[in-house]
Amino acid sequence: MRVTKLALTNFRSYKNLELEFGPGPITFIGNNGAGKTNIAEALIYLSFLSSHRVSQNQPLLSLGADQAIIRAEIERDGRNLQVDLEINATRANRARLNQNPTKSQREILGALQVIYFSPEDLDLVRGEPTDRRDFLDKLLITRSPRLAGVISDYERVVKQRNTLLKTRAPESALAPWTEQLIKFGAELSAERVTLVELLEPFVAANYKNLNEVKPATISYKSSTEGLSQSVEENAKLLTARQEEVARQEADRGVSLVGPHRDDLHLQLGDFPAKGYASHGESWSMAISLRIGSYNLLKSEGADPVLILDDIFAELDTARRAQLTSVTMMAEQTFITAAVESDLPAELLSTKFYVTPGEVKKGQQ
Repeated sequence: MRVTKLALTNFRSYKNLELEFGPGPITFIGNNGAGKTNIAEALIYLSFLSSHRVSQNQPLLSLGADQAIIRAEIERDGRNLQVDLEINATRANRARLNQNPTKSQREILGALQVIYFSPEDLDLVRGEPTDRRDFLDKLLITRSPRLAGVISDYERVVKQRNTLLKTRAPESALAPWTEQLIKFGAELSAERVTLVELLEPFVAANYKNLNEVKPATISYKSSTEGLSQSVEENAKLLTARQEEVARQEADRGVSLVGPHRDDLHLQLGDFPAKGYASHGESWSMAISLRIGSYNLLKSEGADPVLILDDIFAELDTARRAQLTSVTMMAEQTFITAAVESDLPAELLSTKFYVTPGEVKKGQQ
């Protein structure tokens, strides 16, 4: 899979930008604030229908604009696909596939598969459970785009149920939402448990390849014990657990059971990575999670595009070498860097130089 063309209209700092790409590593070089990450962000948004930097659409629009457009041409399995996404601040986004309007923007999920690395990846180790849940859910959507609907439905149910709990609604009003929470929660839990079990050996192997001494392991952590790959069994366990905490939920006005309360547990040797890992070990774990995700997708027959956003300046020689080796496996990699000398020579075959609002291709 590779992106052959990218066009941005009123997206962040770009009023109009059109770029063409070949295979292999593609590097964007420019000062901090020049707009390098905006290009990476456009590709990430196209892949996940969300930004890795902001939670709202408004900051994605150029100043004074009421919509932004991302258009990409993607070559995949010998076929070409054009994806257009119109991002709106005050109404629903609209999408097209090969110039045909889609009923929902979610229909473009899967058209572009991306694994991205960024300085914020340290939050996967040091941050809150929400960062790790988001990591798992994005990987789920990359592997199986239909799960975006399950995740969206689950989040909607939790929000509505919490509203009812806060207003001390009667059990008759709460019951249908509890039923929906368990239905979607059981499926999402099963998918996450399956994913973690598949991902774990790849993470462990990548961490070991970074010459780290302690073994790395990952596992799915839930307040509901015994969750598995079985949707039916998970539904029974979640139902029983919800009944146990029903009084607490009513007192606190919040849903206390379900995958929105779970976490991806990261372990280094005998200790949890959060709170015990050194700065270097934290980076090794974060890199191993991302490369492991890429390895998993490759093992399943996918060929995602890699995005390395301002990451090389954060890493030492060994970790840079590990990332560079992965880019050699990928059909296409997008890299951003403030300093050209931070990058190995083999990643500089195609260079673009970025200044505010403008991108120029460098000499080969």
